[in-house]
Amino acid sequence: MVSATRSAACVVVLVLTGIALPATAQQKYPDKPVRLIVPFPPGGGTDIVGRALASAVSELFGQQVVVDNRGGAGGSIGAELGVRASPDGYTMTFVSGSYAVNPSLYKLAYDPVNDIQPVSLIGTGAFIVAVHPSVPAKSIRELVALAKAKPGALNYGSTGTGGITQLATELFRMKSGTNLTHIPYKGTAPAIADLLGGQIHLMFGSSPR
Repeated sequence: MVSATRSAACVVVLVLTGIALPATAQQKYPDKPVRLIVPFPPGGGTDIVGRALASAVSELFGQQVVVDNRGGAGGSIGAELGVRASPDGYTMTFVSGSYAVNPSLYKLAYDPVNDIQPVSLIGTGAFIVAVHPSVPAKSIRELVALAKAKPGALNYGSTGTGGITQLATELFRMKSGTNLTHIPYKGTAPAIADLLGGQIHLMFGSSPR
């Protein structure tokens, strides 16, 4: 069973490490490859959109944009790596909705507002609820009824503790009055692999557009 929520739930934003370059440097920019940090493992929604962006920007720049996947801690590990990169304009970081909530969930070693320069909103998307075929539910109504009948028996995967997928599922759990068991992963791709394999029962996943 797959179902999509009506409201936008995933946001991806491109941020740049460093301040504006001097005029002389701007005339030559970029004169070497640019690194694009994606703070999640390969194969997830943010990574897929990030790679599509890297390909387009590579053509625009005339220089290769290299994707560097650094997953973990709801994207904060990759974000910190971007913040600490040399402030020369050659490191960009691709962040998702979890970037906005990470300050309330983690003790960050950087200022998520003042240490980066936002460049552009890349896209938004809805969350899709997917369950393994072994779960006898063909709709959200049936899924809620099953979860209420078997409290704690259904487990769900997320992109990590505090990640946007966990927060979305916890909101669903609270609103529906159900009890679901959380299984955290380091990104969407490994969670999907276990969902397909039946190791977890369901997952709320983003669908960027």
